[in-house]
Amino acid sequence: MRPGPLFLLLTLCLPAVTQAEENPPQPLAEATSAQAQIDDLEQRLAISEEQRQALSVELQSASNEHETVQLQRLRQDNQRLKLELKKNQASAPKPLISEQQMWFATGAGAGLLGVLIGALLRGGRRSRREWLN
Repeated sequence: MRPGPLFLLLTLCLPAVTQAEENPPQPLAEATSAQAQIDDLEQRLAISEEQRQALSVELQSASNEHETVQLQRLRQDNQRLKLELKKNQASAPKPLISEQQMWFATGAGAGLLGVLIGALLRGGRRSRREWLN
């Protein structure tokens, strides 16, 4: 075998061997200090969870209060706008003809226009013989 591939194989296997040697088993004293750290972290977690709960309740009550104020303001604006609408509707001038009269006039105009176009298209082609048949 040539030395190149052997050296490459040895280089690739070396990190796996060194990682296995880096993690020796922990002595008993380190395990108990780790357990103490875990207990301390669990206590801190419980305290932070209680604080988070208290904060969420506080924020929820604050948002409910804000929504109530906003709802009251919107109701006042709604009442003000209704009064303004009634005032504007009362002061608006009445139309000359109603909507029903407008539709009647439009229909009459369309009918007269149709008669006029029909008379123009037919022209003077009509003779007296057509009536005698």
